[in-house]
This record gives sequence, structure tokens and C-alpha cells, in this order.
Amino acid sequence: MNGKTVMACIEAAHATLKEHTDEIAALDQQIGDGDHIFNLLRGVDALLAMRADIEAKAFAPALDLAASKLLSTVGGSSGPLFFSLLHGMAQASGNHADALSVDGVARIFAAGVDAVAQRGKAGIGSKTMMDVLIPVASRLAELADSEEPPEAVLDALPQVAEASMLATRDMLATKGRASFLGERSRGHIDPGARSSQLMIGAVCARLAQDRA
Repeated sequence: MNGKTVMACIEAAHATLKEHTDEIAALDQQIGDGDHIFNLLRGVDALLAMRADIEAKAFAPALDLAASKLLSTVGGSSGPLFFSLLHGMAQASGNHADALSVDGVARIFAAGVDAVAQRGKAGIGSKTMMDVLIPVASRLAELADSEEPPEAVLDALPQVAEASMLATRDMLATKGRASFLGERSRGHIDPGARSSQLMIGAVCARLAQDRA
């Protein structure tokens, strides 16, 4: 795993966000301010523009470079949160990401998710991206403990992400603009959970494709 791996994941994330832009914008207009997907795309577009710089680096420096760019280009709360995710992963990976095991990836992803939780002060049940990230990190750790092969892991995680995203529909929002709606926030899927679920699915599919 290196900067080219990071760039491949960015490309996969960008493609699915572009495909689902209208859907995510509509979700955000229902319970937020409608700009989540556009802020996120602005950041990912900026990452695509620095492809050569990212691909030239080792895994951890590539993650850190991407994290810093997202922090400076993504508006709203998403910038600091995605910075925390990638920076936390970079810090945990150190210089040992060339040939990561499932256990190593689980440890690195868990560190990134923990960094997001600390930054956003949100957990399970908050009707946010954490309602996807935490279950996925937890399932990844379980699969690593049971020594499941990478192919099985890449197949399982998108299913966890989707189920977790759908579960936000019935949650009461406790964070962000949606929390101002109170009970009216129920009945709507969280746009941050949806975008996170889509990106996890796309990244897993791309990594599985590269392994084939």
C-alpha cells in the first residue's frame, strides 16, 4: 500500500459521490443546509488535481497530504472530520503500510475513526457519519480477529456500511443543523452517513478489483 493505493481509493470515492450528488443533496436539504456533498466534492476534486504528488509518496505521507488538502478545501464540519480520519490513519500506520495485513488495516482504520469521534464528539446513535464509521471499524476488527481473508472482508464491510446507513433513518439527530429539528429529524437518512457508506462501498470494490 502506497500513494497509488491512496489515489485509487480517492478516485473510487469521487466517482460514487459524483454519481449520487443529487441524492445526497436532497437528503441534506431535508435535515441540513444542503451543502454537504458540494463541500465534499470540492475537496475530492482538489485531491484529484494533485494526483502526482499523492502517488509519489508512501502510504502514511500520502494520507497526511490528502488530509491537509481536505482540511483547507472542504467547508463546514466535514473538512476537520475527514482530516481527522485520514490523519489518524496516517499516524497509526507509521512506516509499516507496504504490505498490510487485514489486522493492520483494521488497526489503522480504527485509529482514524477514533480521531473523528474525538473531533466531532459523536458516537453511535447521533445520526451522523459515525453511525457508519464505527460499525464498519468494529466489524473490520472482528473479521481481522477471526483471520478472514481480504476478499471476505472487502465483501462484508459494504454490507455493514449499508445497514448502518439505513438505520439512521429512525434516529433522532443530536449533532449539527439536523439536531435543531428535534423529532422532525426522524424519518430521514443522514446525508453524512450516506456519503460515508457510498465511499466505503466504492473503496472496497476498487481494492477487490485491484486484488483480482
